[in-house]
Amino acid sequence: MASAKYRFSFFRAGGVDQVVIGNGTDLAHLHELDQKLWCALACPTRGLDLDARTVELVDTDQDGHIRPNEILGVLQFAREAFKNLDDPFKGEEKVRLSAINEDTALGKELLATAKNMNSMLGRPDADALTLADV
Repeated sequence: MASAKYRFSFFRAGGVDQVVIGNGTDLAHLHELDQKLWCALACPTRGLDLDARTVELVDTDQDGHIRPNEILGVLQFAREAFKNLDDPFKGEEKVRLSAINEDTALGKELLATAKNMNSMLGRPDADALTLADV
């Protein structure tokens, strides 16, 4: 028996229907959303109210635009790195070490790196790492 496709929610703004990304489950299923339903298929990397270095990392082909395959690549990274994709919606300015997915090679590497960084910062028993720490 075939599994049912994920049921996305939509809202209408400016005469355009847009998908609601409100939680980690929505993110985990974004690869299932037909790209004909994506609001934008390219976003310029300049002039955004986002950290410029982060945008550069997402723009993997360095063409000055973020495209769906690059967003989906980030989501694949996040699925491998973290246990729960709801964590980004919490708005915390830190990553709890307990949130890192120890079941993947990437997660194991991230956890070891985070523990090493905390040790170098003189906090070997710290349970989180912040952007300021990095």
